Amino acid sequence: MTKNVDFIDKLRKSGLRPTRQRLKICEVLFDRENTFHFTINDLTKIISEKLSEKISLATVYNTVHAFKNKGYLKEISINSDKSYFDTNTTVHHHFFDEDTNELIDCDESDLEQVKIKKNITGKKINSVEVLIKVASDYQTQK
Repeated sequence: MTKNVDFIDKLRKSGLRPTRQRLKICEVLFDRENTFHFTINDLTKIISEKLSEKISLATVYNTVHAFKNKGYLKEISINSDKSYFDTNTTVHHHFFDEDTNELIDCDESDLEQVKIKKNITGKKINSVEVLIKVASDYQTQK
């Protein structure tokens, strides 16, 4: 019951009414031990399959973007037409497996310090997050 109260509070702070559908979205996103990477289509499918709940794509989209805007989710753009969302909003790096379309956290200790040699005039660097795209090496499999 206490989680439901937390979810209601999170929705209200996001400027959203705590409807039954939005509470279900919160349950899928935030009632878990490990971080969670997803696309909006993935999330819609998970809600439909695991919760036997029908929530419109528009409701999922609007809720996810409201949570992103409030800082509850982080958006990771893979390319111009594919974005993932992450429930871990801390600064961290990712692997993107192009074979499976899976986004995987990359531990800070797996990278050496990234050195930026140039900056944009009048701007300051807020954070550096590396996206490492990986795929099967078909040449070594021959």
